[in-house]
Amino acid sequence: MDLRIACIQHVPFEDAGVIASWAAARGHQFEMVRLYEGQGLPSVSDVEWAVVMGGPMSVHDEDRFTWLKKEKEWVRRVIERGCGVLGVCLGAQIIAQVLGTRVFASAHKEIGWFPVFRAYDAKHVPLLDMLPTVIRAFHWHSETFHIPPGAVRVFASDACSNQGFVYDERVMALQFHLEITSDGVLRLIEHCGSDLHNGPFVRDSEAMTSNVLQFENAHMAMHTLMEEMTKTIRKRT
Repeated sequence: MDLRIACIQHVPFEDAGVIASWAAARGHQFEMVRLYEGQGLPSVSDVEWAVVMGGPMSVHDEDRFTWLKKEKEWVRRVIERGCGVLGVCLGAQIIAQVLGTRVFASAHKEIGWFPVFRAYDAKHVPLLDMLPTVIRAFHWHSETFHIPPGAVRVFASDACSNQGFVYDERVMALQFHLEITSDGVLRLIEHCGSDLHNGPFVRDSEAMTSNVLQFENAHMAMHTLMEEMTKTIRKRT
């Protein structure tokens, strides 16, 4: 049974990466919704799984990006309906805010490949059973969130203690990127290169693209997570 997946894209240079190819290979219905082009959000009743991607804007930029308010309301309704939801970077911060917690500036910008560690409470989260306890992931963020009420913190890093959470077993928020391709990293460098100032958790552009194995391992983890989320979502539908 294929699933109806709506993927929300905020800027042209941050796409779904290997999530799109994973969905196509498994025959899922995968719809890209490009908010930056003015595309409207699909009916909540037509969605079984929402994937909310990243972007350089903040969740607080509603005045600048007028679609943000409607998107947050749509994400809230998708969660309330019992659908699966995966949020990446900005998408994770949107989920956090929708679930009633605060999004704020991190102590450090985190840009480049850094390990994320399984949090202690994550041992009770079945979604993560097939994932390694340490994953080298790609990061590009300067904001973070508190863990929402009722959610379980599942990942942390040296730079940021709240790297991800799970809510109601089928809503996953990840501050980091497992889906990103080498082309995706190059696009981020091109469009957001002004973020690359000196800092303890900021890597240079060459270090971000030179190690092919980092991408391969991240993509394996992404595929595993998508498979585990699929099982959970099918049990709910």
